[in-house]
Amino acid sequence: MRYLDCDKTIKDRYTKSQIQKEEYNMAVLALTAETFEKEISSGITLVDFWAAWCGPCKMFAPVLDEIAEANLPDVKVCKVNVDEQPELASRFRVMTIPTVVIFKDGEAKTTSVGVKPKKEVLEMIERVR
Repeated sequence: MRYLDCDKTIKDRYTKSQIQKEEYNMAVLALTAETFEKEISSGITLVDFWAAWCGPCKMFAPVLDEIAEANLPDVKVCKVNVDEQPELASRFRVMTIPTVVIFKDGEAKTTSVGVKPKKEVLEMIERVR
């Protein structure tokens, strides 16, 4: 498994040893400043602002993977690496990671900071519907 980038896979950005240590989920998109607007423009998009060095982000990743793999109708799960995309983190005032912002048709509807159980994240998505 690996995260998808709209232009290229994260796999291309990591060394072989890093790839062997981590799994990547095909259902999660890695966003960049160039792809961000297009990907959040329609439907419900959950965006996780994270960093590779962040312990809580690593703890939260399996929850997001499960949600992505559930293939919820009209729900897209994406990630923004704050180290690689600082302008996006600044734009959404991300001061602590992990931070999740849920968008509906391009508009930010709700924000959550910190690790949350799957049930809470699903409830956030349902409130946005």
